[in-house]
Amino acid sequence: MLKKQNFRGVILAAIFSFVLVSAWAAPKTYTFTVTLQSIPENAKVYYNDKLISTTTPATVTLNLTKKEVSHGVALKFVKNGYPDGIVTVKPNLNTIGFFKIAEPMSVCHEFAPGSAYTNDTSIQAGEAHTVVSRDNAGASALERTIIRWFFDSAPQGAQVYWRVISSIPAEVKNTNENYMGTTPYEETRSFNILGLTYQNSRDVQVEVKVKKRGYYDGVKRFNVRQAIDQQEISSFYDLVPKEE
Repeated sequence: MLKKQNFRGVILAAIFSFVLVSAWAAPKTYTFTVTLQSIPENAKVYYNDKLISTTTPATVTLNLTKKEVSHGVALKFVKNGYPDGIVTVKPNLNTIGFFKIAEPMSVCHEFAPGSAYTNDTSIQAGEAHTVVSRDNAGASALERTIIRWFFDSAPQGAQVYWRVISSIPAEVKNTNENYMGTTPYEETRSFNILGLTYQNSRDVQVEVKVKKRGYYDGVKRFNVRQAIDQQEISSFYDLVPKEE
């Protein structure tokens, strides 16, 4: 009876060892968490031609095979106006007990400004991506471009305010309203919008609001690139009186 029990124990041990070895030899997947960053931000990231992030910065989780962990994975960074960038990431494995896990990582791709720029004849050579900066004022042709600002209203004497509305806040920030003067208002000055370039000016608007007591506010928006091309932002506001 004792021999049968010993034999049965040997069989069970052999089965357990077989299952354990099979499980160890079977293909594995590793959960890999990676933080994606780019300069400038707001880039799309692809892995194996599959979109894994619609913007940067972002943190994503990938399920990688043992082969992918060993050879590394290629992440493609895509941003309009820049050449695609490839960053190869090789996860580090850390052994905890009988298990191996992929350690979290952070990667950053810096796009090469203007290297993939397709010439726009309305933009001065070399100025497509030159940024308006507080630290280096007057360094770009855009800052030296003088724009005529002219606003009038009926009735006159209305207060004029303006603010920046940006669809690319990572590059050009939205701003609060700034007081300009009263109608009729006229001024010639350059754009002092930090982060603005000829290339991204299509994605930035200037909102001009006219206010007068007893009347509804008049609000209009102007595309910055169009204003640069026309060298003017101007409009007339026919204010509507409020009902008492």
